[in-house]
Amino acid sequence: MVTQAKTGFLKIKGSGKSGTKPQKNKNGNKPKKNLKPKKPERKEMYDGSFKKNPPVNCINGCIKGKFVLRAGRNESTDNKSFYLSVETAFKAFLSARFCAAVWSHISDCDETYNYWEPSHFLLFGKGFQTWEYSPTYALRSYTYILLHVVPAWIYSNLLQPNRMLIFYIIRCVLGLFCAFCETYFYKAVMKEFGMQVGKMVLIFMLFSPGMFISSTAFLPSSFSMYMCLLSTGAWIMRKYELAVFTVALSTFISWPFAALTGAPIAIDMLFIRKLHRKFFQWSVISSIIILVPLIKMDSELYGKFVIAPLNIVMYNLFTDHGPNLYGTEPICFYFLNGLLNFNIVFIAAILAPSFILLRNFVASRIKRKGEYFSHWIYLTPFYIWFIVFTFQPHKEERFLFPVYPLICLCGAVCIHSMQIMYSIIVSQIFGKNSKRLPGSQILGIFSCIVMICLSLSRIFALYTGEMRFKQVKVIKFAQLKLVVTFSAYHAPMDLYIELNKINAERGNEFDKTPVNVCVGKEWHRFPNSFFLPNNNWSLKFIKSEFKGQLPAEYSSSPNATTLIHSHFNDMNKEEPSRYFDINQCHFLIDCDYGREETPLEPNYSQQTDKWTPLVSIPFLNSEKSSVFFRAFYIPFMSDKYCTYAKYTLLKSTKFKFKE
Repeated sequence: MVTQAKTGFLKIKGSGKSGTKPQKNKNGNKPKKNLKPKKPERKEMYDGSFKKNPPVNCINGCIKGKFVLRAGRNESTDNKSFYLSVETAFKAFLSARFCAAVWSHISDCDETYNYWEPSHFLLFGKGFQTWEYSPTYALRSYTYILLHVVPAWIYSNLLQPNRMLIFYIIRCVLGLFCAFCETYFYKAVMKEFGMQVGKMVLIFMLFSPGMFISSTAFLPSSFSMYMCLLSTGAWIMRKYELAVFTVALSTFISWPFAALTGAPIAIDMLFIRKLHRKFFQWSVISSIIILVPLIKMDSELYGKFVIAPLNIVMYNLFTDHGPNLYGTEPICFYFLNGLLNFNIVFIAAILAPSFILLRNFVASRIKRKGEYFSHWIYLTPFYIWFIVFTFQPHKEERFLFPVYPLICLCGAVCIHSMQIMYSIIVSQIFGKNSKRLPGSQILGIFSCIVMICLSLSRIFALYTGEMRFKQVKVIKFAQLKLVVTFSAYHAPMDLYIELNKINAERGNEFDKTPVNVCVGKEWHRFPNSFFLPNNNWSLKFIKSEFKGQLPAEYSSSPNATTLIHSHFNDMNKEEPSRYFDINQCHFLIDCDYGREETPLEPNYSQQTDKWTPLVSIPFLNSEKSSVFFRAFYIPFMSDKYCTYAKYTLLKSTKFKFKE
C-alpha cells in the first residue's frame, strides 16, 4: 500500500524507505524544495541582543564567559569578543576589594568614632562613645554594629590574633560581601542591558576610586550601597520579593534615608506592573522580620524602648539645628566629589538623559526600533538621590555611597548610547562604505582607558603620594634606620602601627603600667582602638583649637551602654571634661604643617626638652600643594608640586624605657 507523505515524496508504508520520485502538484509542476529555512521572528533589544528566540551562544557567552558572536545590528558577526563570566567577575571584584581592605585609609572620623569604637567596646570592653549612642538620643543602632562584631568575635576567640588583624579581617569580610553584591548586579546588567553596557559597568566598578573607598568602609552608607546593588539587581531580574526585602534592610538596619533608592521600585510595582498585593505583602513581611529583632536588641542595649531609625529621622528633619551644626557645603560639592571619584564616568552619568533622548530621536527618525532605549526607570534612583542630596545644606562624601554603582550604570548607558548614535549616523551617511571606517567600539575602549588611568592616578594619590624615606628610631638599639615608605593620606594608620611595634619590642614592659597616647588637633585622624596594642594603652585628648564636642570613653561598668551621662549634648558644644593633662602623656602624635603656632597648638617636635621624636612619616599638606597634583598622582611630577608635612610620634622625656 502506498501513501503520500507530507513532504511530497512517495513512501511505502511499513518499509521505512522513501521513494525517489516526487509527486506532482495540481498544476503538474514539481514542488520546489525549501532549501533555506525560514528565519524565526525576532525582536531586538537596544543593544543588539534578542528578547525573542535569543541565540544560545550569545546568552551563554554573556553569562558563562565564552567567546561569542555578537548579534548587534551595527556590529560585525564575524568578530569575536571575550566577556568575563560571573565566576571570573567575582574573582576580579574580590581582588579589588581585598586591595581596598588593605590599602584604603579611613577618610571619615565618623567611621572611627561611631562604628569602629563601639565595635571595639563590644569586643574588648573599651572604646569611645559619641553622643549619638547616649540613651538620651539613641540615634544609632547597635544591631548594625553587631552584624560586624559577631564574625570578629568568632575569629578573635578562635585564633586570639593581634587586634589589628581583627580590624583587617572585618574589612576583608566587608570586601567579600561587596564583591558578591557587585557580581549579582553585574549579572543583572548583562542580562537586561546587554554585553556592551555590562562590560563597561564591570570595568568602571573595578577601577573607580569611589568604589575603592566605599567598598570596605565601616559605614551605614556603605551597607546601603551593598543593598542598592542587590535591590537594583533583583529589580532588573524581576525578583521583586528580594528587591523589597533588601530596600527594607537598607532602610532599617543602616540608613532610613536609603528608602529613597526604593521609590522607583515601588512606583514600578504599584503603578506600572500593578503588583499591589506582592508589594504590600513583602513590605509587611520585611518590616516584621527586620524591625522586631532590631528593636529588641537596641532596646536591651540602650536600657529602654528604642526605634533608632525613627530617632535619626526625627533628629534630621524635625529639630531646629539638625545636621547643619556639623558644617554646610556649596551646591557644587557633589559635582566635584563625583569628578574625583568617577572622573569621565560621572560626566557621562550626568549627561546620560540627554544622550538617551537624542539616541531615541535618531532611532525613531530612521525607524530603527531595535536601537530605542526603554530602560529609563532603572536609572532614576541615581538622579532622584543626587538631586535630593545636592540641595541639602549639610553634605558629606559618604552620603553618595549608596548610588555609586548606579553612577557606573548611568555612565555606561550614556557611552553606549553615543556608540549607537555613531553607528547609525555613519551607516546612514556612508552606507556600505561605513564598514571601512573606525567602529563605535573605539569610543568605548577609549573611555575605559581614560577612566582607568585617571582612577589609578587618584587611588595612588590617596595612598602612595610619592616614595619617601622615614626616620625610625629603634629604641631597643638607640640607632636610626632609613625605611622606605609610601605616603600621602595613609600616614596616620602607618604611625599607629608603630605603637604595636614598640610594644612588641619592649616585651612585657607595658603590661602593668597604663600608657597614655595623646592627640590634639589630630584627634580626627585616629584610626581606631584596634591599632592600640591592648587595653593597657589609651587614647587621650589634649586641648587644641577645636571647639566642638569630642567623644567620651565608655564606662567600664557592665551596663555601660545604658548609662545616661550629663556630659553629652546634641548641639556640638565643647565639653571640657574630655581633655587630659598633657603632663601625664607618655606618647604624643602630632603633625607639623608649618602653620603659625598658637598656645594650644605649638610645634611639639621643636620642644626637645619635653618630647623626643621617634617616628616621622611624610603626610600630604593639602594647604600648600597643587590642587590637581594632590588629587591625581603623576609620576616624577607630583613631587614638584606637592608639599609634605611631618606626621610624628613623640615620646615624653619624662617617660623612660627600661634598658
